[in-house]
Amino acid sequence: MRLGYTFAKAIDDGQDALVVGRPGNVQNSYALNLERGLSVTDQRSRLVASAIYQPKRFDLGSQWANAVANGWQVSSVFTYGTGRPINATMAGDPNQDNNTYNDRLPGYRRNAFIGPDYCTTDIRVTRSLRLGERVNLQVLVESFNTFNRLNAQITISDDGFLNSAGQFVAFSTKAAGKVYPGQFLRSSNFLSPNNAYAPRQVQLSIRANF
Repeated sequence: MRLGYTFAKAIDDGQDALVVGRPGNVQNSYALNLERGLSVTDQRSRLVASAIYQPKRFDLGSQWANAVANGWQVSSVFTYGTGRPINATMAGDPNQDNNTYNDRLPGYRRNAFIGPDYCTTDIRVTRSLRLGERVNLQVLVESFNTFNRLNAQITISDDGFLNSAGQFVAFSTKAAGKVYPGQFLRSSNFLSPNNAYAPRQVQLSIRANF
């Protein structure tokens, strides 16, 4: 059995381009104290436990019974991690710098929100069969996210680095005698999960060792 727990905090001033061919997401490169915040790789707590159980070979007094009862192995991995940071980016390019990836909801620092946690249990059952003196055949049944837990995500992009807290509408608005060049429309469901990691998956495989 193995058990590992990590408590960590990752802080930086913002990465350059997170995706090849996309501009960086730093809003103000000349005021890094305003960009300092949680890194996209930050995860406060992570717990991983694993176990392998393989009983010793025993004799049931019958060749067929021994063949059926022996050679089994069961293993499992349990993983739990707290949520990762979410950046309250805004659509519409409010600062008009021709970079649509570095604008944030006013009043919030970079990666100011935390997304949902993640938990999964994987199980493997292995049956070993010896074919002669040189070949060992293994039949494996593996189940990923065995309990089919809903591991929600908050993202609207295919790479996971972009979400939107709202939209900036660039038209002039006059209020109380003052003219404003645009307005921010905050999304009411910004922190509502709209995606998920993989559900339960089961696969069967055969491996020959020789």
